Amino acid sequence: MDIELFIDALGEILQWKPLIMIFAGVAGGILIGSLPGLTATMGVALLVPFTFGLPFNESIGMLLGIFSGSVYGGSISAILINTPGTPAAAATLLDGYPLSQKGEAGRALSMSVFASFVGGFTGALIMTFLSPQISQFALEFSAAEYFGLATFGLSIIISVSGKSILKGIMVGFLGLLISTIGMDPVSGYPRFTFGSMNLFEGPAFIPTLIGLFAFAEVFKGVEQLTSTKQVVSKINSVFPSFADIKRTWKDMAKSSVLGTFIGSIPGAGSDIAAFVGYSEAKRRSKTPEKFGTGQIEGVAAAESANNACSGGAMIPMLSLGVPGDAVTAILLGAFVIQGIQPGPMLYKEDLDVVYSVFSAMLVANIAMLIVGFLGVRFFARAITVRKSILLPAIFIMSIVGAYSMRNNMFDVWLALGFGVLGYFLQRYRFPVSPILLALILGPMAEANLRRALIIADNSMIDVLSRPITATFLILGLATLVMSILRQRRSK
Repeated sequence: MDIELFIDALGEILQWKPLIMIFAGVAGGILIGSLPGLTATMGVALLVPFTFGLPFNESIGMLLGIFSGSVYGGSISAILINTPGTPAAAATLLDGYPLSQKGEAGRALSMSVFASFVGGFTGALIMTFLSPQISQFALEFSAAEYFGLATFGLSIIISVSGKSILKGIMVGFLGLLISTIGMDPVSGYPRFTFGSMNLFEGPAFIPTLIGLFAFAEVFKGVEQLTSTKQVVSKINSVFPSFADIKRTWKDMAKSSVLGTFIGSIPGAGSDIAAFVGYSEAKRRSKTPEKFGTGQIEGVAAAESANNACSGGAMIPMLSLGVPGDAVTAILLGAFVIQGIQPGPMLYKEDLDVVYSVFSAMLVANIAMLIVGFLGVRFFARAITVRKSILLPAIFIMSIVGAYSMRNNMFDVWLALGFGVLGYFLQRYRFPVSPILLALILGPMAEANLRRALIIADNSMIDVLSRPITATFLILGLATLVMSILRQRRSK
């Protein structure tokens, strides 16, 4: 690494114009991320046209600011109203929302900001120093390795099943069945679509997410409108306490590394990283049975993992020209618009551009920390609003969020249907998160297993004996066995 060139690039990014664009991007990204249905992908896509005439440092600063801010922003609605603003925040609500229900919304939000910064900054540092090496390892992933990764992710269903592993497995299996709706990934034949074109790509993920959490929470809130007391949130400080940082720093460090690694694998994504980080924090905890009831470690692990993915996803995009997720696919287009072609030659011909991106990513995470801490008191006030006002507002925002993905009323009805399902699952104490995890990983596991079998002439042994695949499968089996033993011990 050329330290002198990096310092020069950092100095250029710290000029007042790029700095203003980064802060504006972060503020806009937090707003977009906190609104259910408006994802980081949508935010970056909407703002790309506005960067056409800007210098490279200003345009990339704004886009990376939106990227970083929106991933954190999803945790705000997850903690306050039990509705993840983005899929990456789905794991955060498992302990974030229970904390806010205890009157500790400020504590959860401040830890979310800090953990997001730790994860994002760590991911950016790893991206800065190790991107070529990590990219070479990511190239080792083929269909079999992706199947192993998806199977390991599915084993985490046990960790998010709450008190009953059987109920978690049942709900996870239901999610896998739902994930089969749509076009067959190999033959292209429609399955369980009932002749509806709206289901050819399966149930739209964002409306499903909004239904399972937002609408279900509204239905539950209406039922309890007259019987529940108003939660009073105490905010003694906008910064996390030293005790909480000391309690969670190991989880944040481990989740940051895991998140960066998972983000560097094209197609993995921050939602998978968040659940993996959460599961790992629960595994090493001395009181795993308390996860899901308001453990600050759950918030810290999930947020540091999903924000670290931002830096990880940039690694294959810059060094290989292969986007790590949907957001970096749009950023790839923004680079091309600016006359820059990401790929191996970028590190030889335009090294100053690479260091500008590294610098902008680091500064964007610092800006996110500042804006996030400034907004904690303001965000936490949402929970003090009367339920009679808050529930209709959530309902309307959820309808808008479900509709805005494809401008299709079918998605609104789909979200309402999943809302009814989520309501009854919660009513009879079934965990909802396993469905979400199955919808994310089920198609990935099925498609890659079938591709791997085609490549291996239908030899399952050849698929499962690949070193990386076998490692993931062993880790998944170990997670399953340890979770069952831990639950028996706790009983």
